Amino acid sequence: MPAHTPRPGEPPAEALAPILRIGHGYDLHRLEPMPPVGQGRPLIIGGVCFEHDRGPVSHSDGDALLHALTDALLGAMALPDIGQVFPDDDPRCESRDSADFLREALRLVRERGYAPVNLDATVILERPKLSARKDEVRASIARLLGMPLDRVNVKGKTHERVDAVGEGRAIEVHCVVLVQEIHGGR
Repeated sequence: MPAHTPRPGEPPAEALAPILRIGHGYDLHRLEPMPPVGQGRPLIIGGVCFEHDRGPVSHSDGDALLHALTDALLGAMALPDIGQVFPDDDPRCESRDSADFLREALRLVRERGYAPVNLDATVILERPKLSARKDEVRASIARLLGMPLDRVNVKGKTHERVDAVGEGRAIEVHCVVLVQEIHGGR
């Protein structure tokens, strides 16, 4: 099929097509018992607090899923990563709610004329199992991003007792997000 040839004064077809960008985010946090035994914080995944005897060792609240999602949004726009935007040696980030990081990344995405279309995340954690609360986590993320629930996917996996994640000593998250130029963004 021959390519469309624009008429005089008509923009080329590629100029009319929405611009899509993909970002990938990754995060890993060591898990330790809660104080006074260890340095773990409460285990928060996607803005949802989970009952567990271990939690992330982190400067902020340690929500690995929101950290990976924040990095994915920043990456889609070719912006600095979460550690550059919110350094772990900045006292303003101490114990900070990771939803703040996500809101700022979303603001930067929108400021550039884009909006998230959908996301797919994989949380790798030996225990607790994510399955019982997965829909709650999805709803939390959808609310934070102002997106329909059917555009947010979260999968829970184990590491089959292999390495630190499989031994319950860490949580790992991968996240991919698609963003699209909003009408009139160019």
